[in-house]
Amino acid sequence: MRPYGWPRAARSRCSRRSQEDDPQTMSNQQPYPSYDGHDPHGSRPEPAAQEPPTQTWEGQTWDTQFQPVQQPYRPQEPAPAAADTAYLPTGDGGYAPAPEAQASYDPYQGAPAAYEPQAAYEPQAAYEPAPAAYEPAPQAYGPAAGRPPAPAAPATGSGTYTSPTTGGNARVTDAQRARAEGRSPIIAPGMQPAALTAVLALLLAGAAAVGPYALVVPLVLLQAVTAAGWFRLNGMWPARQGIALAFLGGVTADIALLAVDAEHAPAAIIGTLGVWVLLTLVLQLRNRASADERMYGLTATVTSAALAVVAAGHLAAVPEAVTVGAVAVAVTVLARALPLSGVASVVVALLAAVGAGIAAGRVTDVGSEGALLGLAAGVCALVGLRVASYDYPSRFVHMTAGVALPLTAAAPAVYLIGRAIA
Repeated sequence: MRPYGWPRAARSRCSRRSQEDDPQTMSNQQPYPSYDGHDPHGSRPEPAAQEPPTQTWEGQTWDTQFQPVQQPYRPQEPAPAAADTAYLPTGDGGYAPAPEAQASYDPYQGAPAAYEPQAAYEPQAAYEPAPAAYEPAPQAYGPAAGRPPAPAAPATGSGTYTSPTTGGNARVTDAQRARAEGRSPIIAPGMQPAALTAVLALLLAGAAAVGPYALVVPLVLLQAVTAAGWFRLNGMWPARQGIALAFLGGVTADIALLAVDAEHAPAAIIGTLGVWVLLTLVLQLRNRASADERMYGLTATVTSAALAVVAAGHLAAVPEAVTVGAVAVAVTVLARALPLSGVASVVVALLAAVGAGIAAGRVTDVGSEGALLGLAAGVCALVGLRVASYDYPSRFVHMTAGVALPLTAAAPAVYLIGRAIA
């Protein structure tokens, strides 16, 4: 029993008949013309006022009770090889070609030239690398002919260091190169600062023989270089205020020594140093930097001012002692700059200092006691050179602290031993 009472074929015929009787059933459909090209309905004019027709769906009906069963998806098995199905056995013992083999069409066989990748592209022959083309030459990366290989870097406790990559840069300083190579932070000033120290020492020796006022000129230069070199040695630059304060302390000590007698020279030096320490404390209290920076600046300024004031001891010492001590310092720094090993260089420098003291003592009234004065001045000069060589010093440190510290450090020995042997 159909759900709508009529069979499906009957409903389709009735629907088709009603459409032929009313060609305007759908507003967007035109009556089908006959096969002979004659319009059975003619061209009848439509009424002027007509309600819009009701749109109906015309098509083949279907049975709503029929529900197709969905089969689960099964992957297709690969087709058997053509060699296996080309011929099938027949009843009489023979073989006949299979219908699939006769009806199948191989697209690659139809156009062998277009679908034959082996013939068009041969990767074995086209991209096979030649063994000899990429083989590096045996001597390509070896040392050049006639040039000895670079010596191996010495092994240290922290590892083996190779040549620095900044070796060819002209702006790289000796200190930066030594730090990059991992060498010792002690770098000696060298021959050029030693020569400058010798020149300044000879100026002091000659000025001391002339008089105290002549000695002030090279002494002021020594104090200025000492103040600037100490700040630069501690990494504080430009530090104009600290350098000016330390230099002013040295000049004040010179003025005080010129104003008093020789017996009151120690009091003048100690008094000037005490006043400058107090002045440095007051100035650091006004500094708004952090506590660590203020402490660092305080120690650097006090030390620089103390060195500048101590250098004034050449002015308070006996003139003959100043001459002997300055000559001994000049010879010591020159001998220390010679390319010798560490211990041998120190021994040679001290022997040179003793010899210079003896020679200068014979020229002056000091005599043979100049050997002791020369030895003491030489030891102090080596201490000053060691301080100026510490912590990867730059060239500027060598040309300031390396020049001034040997003479400044020798000032107390010249004053004390000169007073003792006079």
